[in-house]
Amino acid sequence: MPVFKGSGVALVTPFTEDGVNFNKLEELLEWHIKEGTDAIIICGTTGESSTMTDKERMDTIKFAVDKVNGRIPVIAGTGSNDTRHSIELSKYASSVGADALLVITPYYNKTTQAGLVKHFTEIAKNVDKPIIIYNVPSRTGMNVKPETYLEICKYVDNVVGVKEASSDIVQIAEIARIMGDKFEIYSGNDDQVVPILSLGGIGVISVTANIVPQKIHEMVMLFLNGDIEAARKLQLELNPLNSVMFIETNPIPVKTAMNLMGFNVGPLRLPLVDMSEKNLNALKTTLKEFGLI
Repeated sequence: MPVFKGSGVALVTPFTEDGVNFNKLEELLEWHIKEGTDAIIICGTTGESSTMTDKERMDTIKFAVDKVNGRIPVIAGTGSNDTRHSIELSKYASSVGADALLVITPYYNKTTQAGLVKHFTEIAKNVDKPIIIYNVPSRTGMNVKPETYLEICKYVDNVVGVKEASSDIVQIAEIARIMGDKFEIYSGNDDQVVPILSLGGIGVISVTANIVPQKIHEMVMLFLNGDIEAARKLQLELNPLNSVMFIETNPIPVKTAMNLMGFNVGPLRLPLVDMSEKNLNALKTTLKEFGLI
């Protein structure tokens, strides 16, 4: 069984000036379940996990698992550029009942492809939960080559898939070719969901789903249920919204959009700052066109 099929939301973390706003987080979790979101990804990049303390991350993961209470999968972001640290976070998330783990490639210190194999196998050996690798070279400076997934899976059987945000369709096709149907491919780019589904992907881990969860769920399900043309049309219809979500570094636009829409998810944490006036106006224009504000 796959971790999930459909639309997983890369959930923002609502903050106050003092910490995580757990009341607001509960509201968001309930709203997503009601809107048809298929999985919650908690404490990922969109959740600003890199500026959260370990205690905040652990408390937030446990809170999400407890509140969702098995209704849909909760996938915990437990990646780090320190293998030992990622193992600690992964063991904790597993212990409190996360359904799966999303583990980013090591950033800044980077590594070789052989180092990636060692990094992911060491983490996987220390937990019994499914692991989805997060490949996002634009953020990490590190790309996982298709054959590296094959090598990792020689040593462990709980690395089950990838969130692919390389934007390289040729690479994603090669992953699908050499890994086969049992390896789960999730789009990591909201503007490439349908193309990736056409190569055998089974869903998306989405930023845009923070504001239009029902639409993202519908697009994936239309495709998976065979209505390719309707899914294609919805992908194209949503692409102006997908584009403006990345007009500045994620999650600046999506969190700004949510605040404009009345979700009151609080501030960004430094080094992320408020949008420039020009980009804010572009965001507002697009949100108005979609009837969101």
